[in-house]
Amino acid sequence: MAEIVKSRRAYNAAGRRAQGAATRLAVLEAARELFLANGYAGTSIPAVARAASVSPELIYKRFGPKPALLKAVFDVSVAGDDDPITLEDRDVIKQLQADDDGAHIIAAYAAFYAKAQARTAPILLLARQAAAADPQAAEVWDQMNAERLTGMTHFAADLHRKRLLRKGVPARKARDILWAYTSVELYELMVIRRKWTIRMFREFMTQALSAALL
Repeated sequence: MAEIVKSRRAYNAAGRRAQGAATRLAVLEAARELFLANGYAGTSIPAVARAASVSPELIYKRFGPKPALLKAVFDVSVAGDDDPITLEDRDVIKQLQADDDGAHIIAAYAAFYAKAQARTAPILLLARQAAAADPQAAEVWDQMNAERLTGMTHFAADLHRKRLLRKGVPARKARDILWAYTSVELYELMVIRRKWTIRMFREFMTQALSAALL
C-alpha cells in the first residue's frame, strides 16, 4: 500500500512539474509575441496574462515585474528552449570546451551564435530601446551586456589556455574582440539593415574572428 501511495505522489509531482513547465512556456511565448508586436511600453503584464490564459498574479509570482519577464524571454531566446540548463552546461558549449582545434572552435561558435542571434536580436533591440526610457529596463539591458561580457571572458580564457590565440593577442584583448563582434549592433547593421542572410553572417563571423584571434 505504501508503495502505491508513493507511486501516486511521484506521478502527481511529475504531472505538476509538467503542467508548470507548460504554463511557463505559454507565458514566455505570449510575452515575446506581445513585446515584439507592441513594444516594451505597449505591453502590460495583464495583457500577457490574458494571452497566456493565466492570472497576472501568477506571472508576478513566477517571473516578477515586466523587466524580469523581458529578461526571461531573452534567456529562452538565447538557449532556444526553456529547459533548466545553464548555457555553460549545454552540449554546444561543452563541445567547444573539449575541442582543441582553433579553426573548428571558431567555426562552430559562429554557427551557434548566428543561429541564436536570429532569435535574440529582436529582443535585444527592444531592450535597448526600452532602456532609454525606463530605468528598470535599463538595468535589464545592462545585465544582458554584462552576461555577454562574462561569456566572452570565459571563451577568451579557454582559447588562451589551449594556446590557440596568435602572438600579440592576450586573453584580455581576445575578450574585447569577441565582445565587439558579438554585439547586437553588428548583427543589426549586417543582417537587419544590409539584408545579409544568416549564412552570410555566419561565414563573416567565422572569417573575421579567425583572422583576429588565431
